[in-house]
Amino acid sequence: MDLRSARRRRRRSEVRRLVRRSVAAALATQLATVGGLLVFDSLRRKDRPDQEFPHRPGAPVPVDGGDVRIYTFGEHLFEDMLADIEAATSRIYFETYIWKSDAVGRRFRQALVDAHERGVEVYVVFDTFANLVVPQEFYRGLPEGIHVKRHPLVTGGAKFFFPSHWGRNHRKLLVVDSTAAYVGGYNIGQDYANRWRDTHARFAGDMVVELENAFVDYWNHYGGTPPLPQPARRTWSREMRVHRNLPADMVYPIRNMYLEAIDRANTRVWLTTAYLIPDDAFVRSLVQAAERGVDVRLIVPHFSNHIVADWLSRVTYERLLSGGVRLLRFENAMVHAKTATIDGIWSTIGTANIDRLSLAGNYEVNMEILDSDVARRMEEIFDLDSGNCTELTLDEWTRRPLIARVTEGILSPWRPLL
Repeated sequence: MDLRSARRRRRRSEVRRLVRRSVAAALATQLATVGGLLVFDSLRRKDRPDQEFPHRPGAPVPVDGGDVRIYTFGEHLFEDMLADIEAATSRIYFETYIWKSDAVGRRFRQALVDAHERGVEVYVVFDTFANLVVPQEFYRGLPEGIHVKRHPLVTGGAKFFFPSHWGRNHRKLLVVDSTAAYVGGYNIGQDYANRWRDTHARFAGDMVVELENAFVDYWNHYGGTPPLPQPARRTWSREMRVHRNLPADMVYPIRNMYLEAIDRANTRVWLTTAYLIPDDAFVRSLVQAAERGVDVRLIVPHFSNHIVADWLSRVTYERLLSGGVRLLRFENAMVHAKTATIDGIWSTIGTANIDRLSLAGNYEVNMEILDSDVARRMEEIFDLDSGNCTELTLDEWTRRPLIARVTEGILSPWRPLL
């Protein structure tokens, strides 16, 4: 009896040792693959000249008693944002994911300091993790009278053990004097001014208060000092609606917004995203739309700023292409927009990518717009961007090299994390 027990214990020990070695080998293979991709990407980027991409300024579009102006070139956006900050008379809410310490970042910092010095209340939010590489003396250039809230690197106490408290603040908002508000994909920095293709929007009118409320809710939830009063007047707009992901409350309406809109589509779904790592339900929704005759097109970067995300996105390509979805790869620049337009009536502009981090992890904000004029402008932008894309066909995809297939397989277990 003792001999049999000893043999069973020995076999269990051997199995555990084999499992540990297998897991270690798989992880080592994945890390080596990631390392190789990062080296390759670094060599690819080295001495690569800046490339121009198509863009055109857009006039404001009247919507619901106000207007919407859509930006696709950072220099145009930053000049208007700075002009609004410089004209502020009462209050500024400024929220960003990345805030570089370069010339553009310093211009924004100085504009906020100047506003504070002329008596404007200034409130600032930025993400700690996203700005770890930014010299901390840059932020120390903000005087004490400017109220600053850093989204924490980690949440302390018992909340640390709950994934719902691990989300980053990926939002980009600016609200000035309750009369103008900006939201979209642009971070603050020189690269975003002229090297990245992104989309942002400026809102004037009743919907400004909804974006203002989004800032206030976040500020108060995370204990910003001093607490901010809720906007006195909210709105029930038929044309526009703000959707906010609130990870701490496990509320993620942006994913549902997309799925509902795609499910309603009758003629076209044109979507642009920086990182395409959708869950199965999202892929199924796109494929089902294509199968019922909807023109489904996705614009993604040919090469993004995160090469691992590029390879993780490839796992869904065959299913999308074989289902009739068209994949257009943006060339010569990083497309960082988070937008969609459907059926010539529905559009969204915001901060959420089509990946797990944005749709089920991070603090995000998207504006949903039901207006044919805005949709027409969004379609014009999509058409312009499409001219800077190469289309990936199913035939081309199925003929990709074996090493590419192996790399995709090695990295695929990481998809649920991103």
